[in-house]
Amino acid sequence: MTETDVVVVGAGNAGLVAALAAHEAGARVIVLEAAGEDERGGNSRFSGGIFRAAHDGLESIRPLLTESDEKVLSKVSVAPYSRQRYAGDWLATSMGRPPRELVDTVVDGSFETLEWMRRQGVEWELTANKLFDLDNLDGVYALPPGGAIRAKGEGVGLMERLFAAVERAGIEIRYDAPAAGLITSGATVDGVLVRRQNGFDEVRGAVVLASGGFEANPEMRLRYLGPGWDLVKVRGTRFNMGTMLAQALHAGAQPAGHWGGCHASPQDAAHPPVGDLRMTDKLSRYSYPYALLVNGEGRRFVDEGETEVWLTYAKTGSAIMRQTGGVAYQVFDQKTVHLLEPRYRTGTPVEAGTLAELAGRLGVPANALAETVSTFNRAVSADAGSRFDPMRLDGVSAEPAGQPPKSNWAQTLDEPPFVAYAVTCGITFTYGGLKIDTQARVVDTTGRPMPGLYATGEIAGDFFYHNYAAGSGLVRGAVFGRIAGGNAAARAAGGTG
Repeated sequence: MTETDVVVVGAGNAGLVAALAAHEAGARVIVLEAAGEDERGGNSRFSGGIFRAAHDGLESIRPLLTESDEKVLSKVSVAPYSRQRYAGDWLATSMGRPPRELVDTVVDGSFETLEWMRRQGVEWELTANKLFDLDNLDGVYALPPGGAIRAKGEGVGLMERLFAAVERAGIEIRYDAPAAGLITSGATVDGVLVRRQNGFDEVRGAVVLASGGFEANPEMRLRYLGPGWDLVKVRGTRFNMGTMLAQALHAGAQPAGHWGGCHASPQDAAHPPVGDLRMTDKLSRYSYPYALLVNGEGRRFVDEGETEVWLTYAKTGSAIMRQTGGVAYQVFDQKTVHLLEPRYRTGTPVEAGTLAELAGRLGVPANALAETVSTFNRAVSADAGSRFDPMRLDGVSAEPAGQPPKSNWAQTLDEPPFVAYAVTCGITFTYGGLKIDTQARVVDTTGRPMPGLYATGEIAGDFFYHNYAAGSGLVRGAVFGRIAGGNAAARAAGGTG
């Protein structure tokens, strides 16, 4: 049995931020990580590293950047991203369901948390090269303001610097230490049980759960998300099995949020069953706004250009999962193929000089694909080419009969050779979780906080429903990680926490 002040379960972004915050508040901290050191970092290590934060435009972001890349800065503009717009995007993507006080806590603390993380050693950069190869673009790219900032080196760089900060602080991390239960006295939580080969270790202290959702557990995916979800690819870590989520519920924590929902995005069809740390997020396929996305029957099934990709990608994977075989195809022609983001270089495209030839190579009915494309092309306005602007929402739309509309970037698909990428659904994290309050305290089924138990990151529910705005997950974990760590430390010091 080990006694400490604060026990953090999980060593991703949310967990390490909580550990640093607790240490900063004077607590002795132990971090429990289910993975070995070589696989540490949770889902955060697999992420693209985007942190959605409120800001006043490019000039307000500049001081945050580790270094000013004048070449990039000269090619982009970033409009202000107000707290009102941020909260509006969050609530719109989640259909107004999240409690406003939780959303406001994240939004109001977002930029200040990035500044705090910078002081811990995290480095920031613009996301300008994420969606485009800027060398292939003319003019200035209007970077989506909510998706403008990311950790330098993406998820890998984020976690390298957070682990370095934790190690500089002298915080103990125990690897190969899967948490398996809570030590409780009624509703009060006194510590964590760690599963070993021949028994359990006890680690006692105030507990911060930051151990992720249940996305790596096919049984729980099937149980909560429904048929077919047990078969999807897992973008991130294989260790997010939902163990501590289930254990906390068993101990009396209140479930909250969208248990039938998840973040799921288009991934290369050759994605391995679980995330590969050699590739991290390089198998993501997010240039579909400039393509036609068709299923195995050769039919369109989504509005590819509904809005900026960072507000649609997390629901598009689910739409792909619902297609026959859980596979679809992003089809480009020579007008748009140069707009593919750099990550497509990890894929193997299918190319053909005619649609019939392309259909044959994809195994798609040729007549159906030809009808889909011709119907779409007829709906595109004659001046669409002159109004097309890939660097901002251009309003160039089409409403083909019997198909979903395309609200932006509608261009005829008629300049061969055609290029297609097979894509599938990759789950990132689940939306259902534990109910917490604005102090990151886990709330029990009677509506009272459970003394000694806090949660942050993907294990906390009630933040996202149906869809998701890119970068709000990482910043949610960090904002509430700081709150959880600070309050756990206060409780250990004899306060209320």
